[in-house]
Amino acid sequence: MKHLVIIGLVIPEPASTAAGHRMMQLIELFREKNYRITFLTAANNMDFSEKIDVEKIEINSKSFDEKIKTLNPDIVLFDRYVTEEQLGWRISENCPDAIKILDTEDLHFLREARRKAFAEKREVNDQDFINEIFKREFASILRCDLSLIISEVEMNLLVQKFRINTEILFYIPFLSEEKQENKPSFADRQHFVSIGNFLHEPNWQTVIKLKTFWKSIRKLIPDAELHIYGAYATEKVFQLNNENDGFIVKGRAESAESVFRQYRVLLAPIPFGAGLKGKLWECMKFGLPSVTSSIGAEAMHKNLPWNGFIEDSDKNFINKAVELYQNEKVWNQANDHAEEILKQVFDKQLYVDQFWKKIADMKENLQNHRAENYLGIILQHHQLNSTKYMSRWIEEKNKK
Repeated sequence: MKHLVIIGLVIPEPASTAAGHRMMQLIELFREKNYRITFLTAANNMDFSEKIDVEKIEINSKSFDEKIKTLNPDIVLFDRYVTEEQLGWRISENCPDAIKILDTEDLHFLREARRKAFAEKREVNDQDFINEIFKREFASILRCDLSLIISEVEMNLLVQKFRINTEILFYIPFLSEEKQENKPSFADRQHFVSIGNFLHEPNWQTVIKLKTFWKSIRKLIPDAELHIYGAYATEKVFQLNNENDGFIVKGRAESAESVFRQYRVLLAPIPFGAGLKGKLWECMKFGLPSVTSSIGAEAMHKNLPWNGFIEDSDKNFINKAVELYQNEKVWNQANDHAEEILKQVFDKQLYVDQFWKKIADMKENLQNHRAENYLGIILQHHQLNSTKYMSRWIEEKNKK
């Protein structure tokens, strides 16, 4: 049986994070091809994690070498660049014939560039991209045989600006399959909603922005409420709760689907970030139109009409939120747009055959594939002479 080993930064939490949902979709892809799957991680987030077979590992330890040699995988999938940084060299040494795949989740250096520009109240410039995360993430991409890119914008950035060879990249967004039936109608829904894991800084900044918008929206729709959901909400989040104003912090959602099925409009004025926004993708599946920012909708709809509105000015955002909430015709049109986006951008069948063809071609020509990746060879050499020996030093230090 073919064997996939996933090295996870955290255990997937698909109910809490888009990254968790993404990882479970990739796991399902490999399950459909009858791969044996082993998930290795040093993380401890078990309470809300997906029920998958997990084996604990130590990062700076020879025990990993013995474990990976015993597992002898055909493919190793790294969950974000950090895991490749920590353990990629050990895979190369102990399982040299295993295909190394990096799931970037999103480009962390891009998110950091935008965060910095947001904090400094200015536009992003090219110099912002060349941050410390860029150097590390870019090196991980080059060291791997293939990197999975979730956003077309990020794919174009890597190829056109940074000249990465397309042979080591594969674009694969969130994947939609079955069409959701029996979605509640306009009349069966009420209130606004926002949702997002609070370990992710853009989600906190989104809620801060909504707090500034809410009085204007409530003035125009006095009976409406805004319910804020998100895993890992801290005390500073709950301090925003004000039931008299209809601004209600709910905390972790037990079921994202049930949330998306009961509200009328999702509000997501996301100020910065990268990748794709899982909540906006799930909105489309469950019949919940949204008002978001350009960053929120980035790479999610090609040139198709959005399932709601995309607005970056505060005034327009507020007005469109009210319009979408009150106008049933506009609301129904938004849901029609969602169906078209799911079909043309996220349909699983658009990507799965190409993905497996890519994997098959790499298996047959792995040495040639690697030989063409000159920068990867150089970076692999330097990693074995830097990261490797740092890890060995920590390993020896821990023994004492």
